[in-house]
Amino acid sequence: MASSAAAAAATDRIALVKAFDETRTGVRGLVESGVSAVPDIFRHPDPYASVPLAPPGVSIPVVDLSLPAPLAAEAAAGAARDWGFFYLVNHHALVPSGFTAGLLAAVRAFNELPAAERAAHYGRSVDGGVSYSSNVDLYRSGAASWRDTIQVVLGPSRPDAERIPAACRAEVVGWDAHATAVARAVMALLCEGLSLRGETLEEASCLEGKLMVCHYYPVCPEPERTMGIVPHTDPGVLTVLAQDGVGGLQVKHTNEDGESYWVDAKPVPGALVINVGDLLQIMSNDKYKSVEHRVVMKSHEEARVSSAIFYNPGKRSDSVFYGPLPDLISSGNPPKYRNFTMSEFLGAFFKRDLASKALIEHFKI
Repeated sequence: MASSAAAAAATDRIALVKAFDETRTGVRGLVESGVSAVPDIFRHPDPYASVPLAPPGVSIPVVDLSLPAPLAAEAAAGAARDWGFFYLVNHHALVPSGFTAGLLAAVRAFNELPAAERAAHYGRSVDGGVSYSSNVDLYRSGAASWRDTIQVVLGPSRPDAERIPAACRAEVVGWDAHATAVARAVMALLCEGLSLRGETLEEASCLEGKLMVCHYYPVCPEPERTMGIVPHTDPGVLTVLAQDGVGGLQVKHTNEDGESYWVDAKPVPGALVINVGDLLQIMSNDKYKSVEHRVVMKSHEEARVSSAIFYNPGKRSDSVFYGPLPDLISSGNPPKYRNFTMSEFLGAFFKRDLASKALIEHFKI
């Protein structure tokens, strides 16, 4: 009897998800329709109860690119080792002043176009390397999250730029170049922090695989009942994130006493947010760590906008293997992970749920 009820509930959910998706207007469309409560398919059971919030004054570290290179490398390595996240400031030589604000404003402008104009772009196919939809895992997740997303595959194959919505096309293309300059600089610092040559990660093609996601989190009538993004780790090597001033990103941190809590990664004017992905934890043989993070819904009044680029190896033939970097391995520091191809890594990623934490464990020796 219970199994019949569960099957019926699952069938009902599939029907509701399909009906939502077929509107082609995303979560923003729900807000435009005047919903006063979060629909059932977006409700997360007790989403914020599992781990407490950090004590006042706790914040992710800051890395200043204007410091002498050895000091910047030391700061980046310490942040990647202890937190897996950091703010990056004084990157003006790499990103023109005001560029990220313009990018986020353009993404907002697209998402706030009339519903019919957005619907013309909506779909789950990534034809030409570009898609616009709500929740990439909409049909697989137990509860949908309160966001819509433009996704652009920037490498190793280039996207068809004409498929990027015109409202944000120039900014998306420009952000690719600027964010990649930032990623190159940060990867060099992180290599130097491991006593490796600064070019090590770049020579391993870690700047060549690139996926951009531009998230739009509409205002929410019941922010306590849903999430922007569920807790997860990023699968790649490095993530470069630009966020607006609304806030909502939280990072899970475990202190020296073994206590875990969620830390607000509050927007800092002029700062980018950098985080370590699962692949970099593996390649560093656990010297750097990939940590859980999430986006909470905080505002009834203003939508949140962010844009991230995930960097991954671009060399993906079955003759190219990834794993702990050979120069880090010794008798005193044996490999903690086996080698694998990117095909195997990506296959393992796409078979897992977004909220799963098992991807790194899959490759442990």
